[in-house]
Amino acid sequence: MNHKRPFYKSLWAAVQGIWYCLVQERNMRIHTVAALYVAGFSTFFGLNSTEYAVLFLTFALVLCAEVVNTSIERLCDRDTVGFSQWAKVVKDTAAGAVLVCALFALGVAWSLFWKPEVFPVIWGFFTACWWRLPLLAVSGLLAIVFIIWGPGPLLNKLRPPRRK
Repeated sequence: MNHKRPFYKSLWAAVQGIWYCLVQERNMRIHTVAALYVAGFSTFFGLNSTEYAVLFLTFALVLCAEVVNTSIERLCDRDTVGFSQWAKVVKDTAAGAVLVCALFALGVAWSLFWKPEVFPVIWGFFTACWWRLPLLAVSGLLAIVFIIWGPGPLLNKLRPPRRK
């Protein structure tokens, strides 16, 4: 008997898992916002295709580590009643894996983006038009709101009310 589900259902389940992490995990939102800003600002640095490959693999590594960490934490929470030293060790090491990935991501960022001559170019871009700096500030505020509260409450307000 074949128990394989169709590809689109597997894909949808994966999307739901990522969405769960974004809604439930503040650190996933922090990593996602950081990746989006870094990707946006990377355009100022004239990266070649190999450097972009390293950058996007780094994003993937950190975000995947966060998803796996969330899975491990939820599994430990489900299977543990009260305090468990075993669950603590498992959860701490999974969180440690995310931290290792994030610290090495900082190393990648340092290697790719420590070009002080580019920083005035970025500043010039945002000050060249009156609306760019306020737009950056608003995007920063929205990013902070997203990180703190997540996408759930915002999307719930955007959805039409359900019929009874």
